[in-house]
Amino acid sequence: MHIELLSLKNDYTFKRIFGYHGNEAITIDLLNSILKDKVSKINLNCEKILEKDLYDDKIGILDIRATINDNIDCDIEMQVVDKDNIEKRLLFYLSKMYTGNLTQGTDYSKLKKCIAILFTDFNLTNLSHIPKYLTKWNFREEDYSKIILTDAIEIYIIEMPKVEQYSKNSELDTWVKFITKSGDIDMENSNDAIKKAKEVLEEISQDEHERYLAHLRQKHILDQNAIEKAGFNKGLEKGAKDSQIKIAKKLKAENLDIGLISRTTGLTKEEINNL
Repeated sequence: MHIELLSLKNDYTFKRIFGYHGNEAITIDLLNSILKDKVSKINLNCEKILEKDLYDDKIGILDIRATINDNIDCDIEMQVVDKDNIEKRLLFYLSKMYTGNLTQGTDYSKLKKCIAILFTDFNLTNLSHIPKYLTKWNFREEDYSKIILTDAIEIYIIEMPKVEQYSKNSELDTWVKFITKSGDIDMENSNDAIKKAKEVLEEISQDEHERYLAHLRQKHILDQNAIEKAGFNKGLEKGAKDSQIKIAKKLKAENLDIGLISRTTGLTKEEINNL
């Protein structure tokens, strides 16, 4: 019986493949296709994902947290909703991760290097003129851009829609194509890690509970897209009742959950039901 594979662009499924114990070899291979430094060991921080977590974008529970080679903290995130200020949000998470290493009496030289890796299913406006899909960001001097102030913090952004245009037949190309089109990838010419990832994906795609959780997360993603299209994040003035009502009407017309509309607009459920 043919079962449709779950989408790896769903961040729950993405974490289920790359952020679970037993899949370390898969994640190491992915990281080695991105980072210049060789990854030989990884410790995954695998929090248990609860159903309520699938409706929360603020706590980063669906990010993959890992320690690389015992001395580098790494955060890997899949993002399919094009939100405003995603770069600032990414820097905020990375800063929290870096300062989280600091305890009373800690020598600053002992702080771990921190890396953030962001996969996006959209192109970032600020990067539209850069002719490649993987960009690496450091702290650099304005006039002497080859001089890096510190490599203690690094950001990697992978704009997946650009991969076909800027493919160089690299290992990362294959990984990104697998993530975006798992069912169409040529497995015969793929490496062992990608083959293993496909096996795990096929396994969880046949699990009723895993499909249920992935479905809940996908519904949340679609709801967020509907909110974006309604103009909430780009047109709502905080505290303006008429704007809240206008947005609520649009979201209600999309048949979104009343509780979600209430949390998004600040209106009560009673006010929304009376619209």
